[in-house]
Amino acid sequence: MIIRFEKDLPMLLFVLVSMSTLASLPQVESAWNGVKEVYGDQDFGMRIFRELMLAVIVTYLFLEKRLRKGILITPVFAFFNVLAVYVLVEFAYALYLDLPWVVPTAGLRIFEYIPLALIGFVVSRLNAGEYIIGQFARYLRFYIVIEAVLAIAQALWAPPLFGVSFLGGGRPFGTFVSPNLFGATMATCALVFSLAPNMRKWLAISVFLALLSGSRTAFISSLLVIFFQIYAVFKPRDRWALLIPAPVLAVGALILASSPLLSGRDDANPTEDGRIDLWIRVFSNYIHDPIDLLFGWGLGLSSNTINILYGAEHFPGQFDSDSLYLFLLNGYGLIGLAAYIGFLWLSFRVSGHHRKGLVMTFIFVAGLTFNMWEYFPQNAVLMLMWGMVLGTGSIPEILPAANGSFVQPDCAYESESIQ
Repeated sequence: MIIRFEKDLPMLLFVLVSMSTLASLPQVESAWNGVKEVYGDQDFGMRIFRELMLAVIVTYLFLEKRLRKGILITPVFAFFNVLAVYVLVEFAYALYLDLPWVVPTAGLRIFEYIPLALIGFVVSRLNAGEYIIGQFARYLRFYIVIEAVLAIAQALWAPPLFGVSFLGGGRPFGTFVSPNLFGATMATCALVFSLAPNMRKWLAISVFLALLSGSRTAFISSLLVIFFQIYAVFKPRDRWALLIPAPVLAVGALILASSPLLSGRDDANPTEDGRIDLWIRVFSNYIHDPIDLLFGWGLGLSSNTINILYGAEHFPGQFDSDSLYLFLLNGYGLIGLAAYIGFLWLSFRVSGHHRKGLVMTFIFVAGLTFNMWEYFPQNAVLMLMWGMVLGTGSIPEILPAANGSFVQPDCAYESESIQ
């Protein structure tokens, strides 16, 4: 018997991630020429390729028999029913506030790559998760080579549009519209390599590129991956020696990440960030009653899509949230924010994944200063990882195999069965 999805999925995922090299070509070309494009003037025509590739994967998800049957189970239906009801309430509330329909629609972007979470969930239930990640990481090396060549060239010779790198040129942006997106993606690639066997060299390269970007989020996320790598080496009885100084190390990492030497810019000090004043002003002006606090003050108002289409602060209550948690508070209120954090915690609690601490902590930390579910391809990869964590030893279902027999979730996956 030829097992298909174990062969197909790693390649499909790699092609999806590689679409990021095409999606921002017009902006990358402008940045190389010393022109920093602004919201509303950017050409997004190339980005259709990533949406088409996502459509291909979704189609494959429903055509592959075991993946399809793995999704059609009661817990998945229950989760999506609850999610859909609440999202419809928020959508209706946004329309009640006289926002154009495009605004709440943009607020739904954070759900765009949920199909990848479903794929990760099912392949873990079929005990193929580790093999899929290992094969995906092997393909991902080619992507890293391309980004590394571009990033080093930019760090040496590109115009300093986003600040100055420690190599003397501009902060590198790879094939992205900014160094922050590039750095976040490299840190996410480091996470993938840390979960795959025999990938330490590529883990180190990804961490270096994340640091080279000068992004605070990328720097802290990369250190988090390294911390968990060291943590795994220690014996359980000795791990307290790492956990006790962890909060102090985190504060030190934030200070170091905000220094001009690493960040490449003089305005990276978090205590002098003008966005904090903006957030305080928006909160004080547009939260009028408990309803605003519970349900948000306009789904989609803090979406990057709306900022690009209309410009910043076009609508009352609109602002550049950056943080995922501010985005959720703005658009989905305290109820949505609490539900998201609660689901993070629940995923950690019920999972039997051996690296669940790293993956879920990475997802939590990456969202503090970065609205990661809006940015490609970080959102695609992390959705896949989240699904794999949740699908490992979480729900006691028996999933159908391709030949009509059944595979117990707790049985060992044998990669030798692939022909």
